[in-house]
Amino acid sequence: MNVPMSDQECRIATEALSEQIDRYANLIVRKGVAIKPGQQLLVRGPIERADFVRRVVAKAYEAGSGPVTVIWDDDGITRLTFENNDIDFFETVPEWKRIQLDSLAEAGAALLFLDGSDPMMLKGIDPGKPAAYARAINTQCLSYRNGMDFGKNVWCIAGVPVAKWATTVYPGLSDAEAVYRLWLAILATARADGEDPESDWETHNASFEKTKRFLNEHRFDALRYTSSNGTDLVIGLNEGHIWEGGAGRTVDGTVFFPNIPTEEVFTTPDRLRADGTVFSALPLVHGGQIVRDFWFRFENGAVVDYDAAQGIDVLKSILERDENAVRLGECALISKNTPIRQSETLFFDTLYDENASCHLALGMGFPECIEGGLEMDKDEAAAHGVNQSAVHVDFMIGSDDLDIKGIAKDGSETQIFVNGQWAWE
Repeated sequence: MNVPMSDQECRIATEALSEQIDRYANLIVRKGVAIKPGQQLLVRGPIERADFVRRVVAKAYEAGSGPVTVIWDDDGITRLTFENNDIDFFETVPEWKRIQLDSLAEAGAALLFLDGSDPMMLKGIDPGKPAAYARAINTQCLSYRNGMDFGKNVWCIAGVPVAKWATTVYPGLSDAEAVYRLWLAILATARADGEDPESDWETHNASFEKTKRFLNEHRFDALRYTSSNGTDLVIGLNEGHIWEGGAGRTVDGTVFFPNIPTEEVFTTPDRLRADGTVFSALPLVHGGQIVRDFWFRFENGAVVDYDAAQGIDVLKSILERDENAVRLGECALISKNTPIRQSETLFFDTLYDENASCHLALGMGFPECIEGGLEMDKDEAAAHGVNQSAVHVDFMIGSDDLDIKGIAKDGSETQIFVNGQWAWE
């Protein structure tokens, strides 16, 4: 029987985490966005966690950053905005916002997104509205979007707890206890609960390097996914594809970590080669709405049929966002033997849930995942098999019995995954 904590006990327990939370903030600044002396920093974060945003800003200035710009998010105002404006309002980015984002990217700013919101924030909202907003940002703020997509700006997404998110993950607990529990989970899954998180991340990154070396040396032509839930899918890989994961690198050689936490190695598949059916292993939370028990059937790289037990309208809005939203931009491999998966926690947040499971992504591919990709324009990247889209939506497919085989050009097969984990684990 779990005895609830009083609010005072939660306050004392959370205060006891203060030093660890400081280390986490330092990790985000020094490893996540790898801030350089004099470099501008953009921080976007929930106003409910202003206390943590201040810690991050302080750590940035301690590390020698230039001016820091903070953009605040508020779930209540966000919902009111979507409730009270027609869809055409969201189809154009206001000039002041475009100038703000593009000018920061053009100045070489590091871009930090502190991820914490109510997963149910947009429940009942027309999914076309957040879809239109995302499309507008991605297609109209070109310096900002291309800075991240083409390796010009460092960027990092890291989690912070807010009450509505915490009580969704831990229903039945008070706000204070749920936030405390979520802090513990965030620190643990981000490998930031030790004495030296920065050193721990160097060790963590070394494991990525070993796995990437294996995959990049084999240069498989395709991957075959099978699972007892009905998944039977073959995904073609591009000529000259590159497996990435762990640390990222900008075109000027800056090493950074785009996601904290991260457990995946990933590449961009051939946008024209995916055939078969794949079933979800975890719910998808998209635009504040949940999709459960869904599947896609692919032919020649494109989704030709799909269904869901819940949230099919959300899938429809994703797939119809542009002509290439029906094609794959990412395939990511993650063992079930990771802190997030072993926590047996559904976070209702893609940053965490995608790192609990092998996943695929509809939409935009990664030019850095193909030889010379960062020097290509969008048309050249597309000609080399990299999907071009205004969306990138991850969905989890890593069931406990998932098997994956790498298929060479001569048709020979190599076992990569057995029962949801690397074949060599």
